[in-house]
Amino acid sequence: MRPNLETLKNQIQEHLEEGGFAVFHGYSRVMDSQPLVFWDSERYPDYKLFVSSAKASGAKLMILNQREFSEDIIDDAVEQLAVSELPVEDKRSIERRLTELRAYVGFTCSLELSFDHQSRVYVFDVRTEWYEELSNLLEDLEFLNPDDDDEPNEGTIGGYFSKN
Repeated sequence: MRPNLETLKNQIQEHLEEGGFAVFHGYSRVMDSQPLVFWDSERYPDYKLFVSSAKASGAKLMILNQREFSEDIIDDAVEQLAVSELPVEDKRSIERRLTELRAYVGFTCSLELSFDHQSRVYVFDVRTEWYEELSNLLEDLEFLNPDDDDEPNEGTIGGYFSKN
């Protein structure tokens, strides 16, 4: 897959406008409260098929979301890695990969098209391979890190703490 989806984003936008769609640049719909239906973009990666389905359903408005890769994502991963209980060798390996991924800062790493039909949100989502790798890594780190929110702080009792 392309290291940057900017060219694809421009092609999609042009295709939508030529197809008579109003393009709304909005936020990701993945957290939407309506039921989501995801397009199988692995077996059917051509966004034009998704757009044709939207048109056939009567959709006139397509929400286009792009995510630009930011250094904050890497910084958060480094922080999670620092508190993880991974062996030192694994930490170093992951740190090296995170350093390599900094080269993609500013690139478009994911695109999402969506439309509404009969109380459902239909979603086409495409991501770069390197962003998928990072997302999987972040999920693994989140799973490996202990959750401090469930444990009371040492020295505290019901909102009071001892300085002794």
